[in-house]
Amino acid sequence: MDNTNPLTDGINTDAPVEERLSKLIDNLSSYIEYYHGGSVKLITFDGSVAQIEFGGACEGCPLSLNTLHGWITGTVHQFFPNITLEEVPTKKT
Repeated sequence: MDNTNPLTDGINTDAPVEERLSKLIDNLSSYIEYYHGGSVKLITFDGSVAQIEFGGACEGCPLSLNTLHGWITGTVHQFFPNITLEEVPTKKT
């Protein structure tokens, strides 16, 4: 049986929590970009709350809350059960 997990490939398990969380969110973003044309990135992490920002096709998408609360939060909680995720509004330039 293959024990590899594409969501955690390349993550150093000895790295600090913020680094591992950031890499996991980057991996999730790769899937979102490939399949939906959107992205997600970690903006801040204070040790218990991670703020993320959507971009691309996810920005303003009416299903972004489903993506956040369903898929992203569910995946993050598999590896970091005590971290809360919050979406921050996308900064307009």
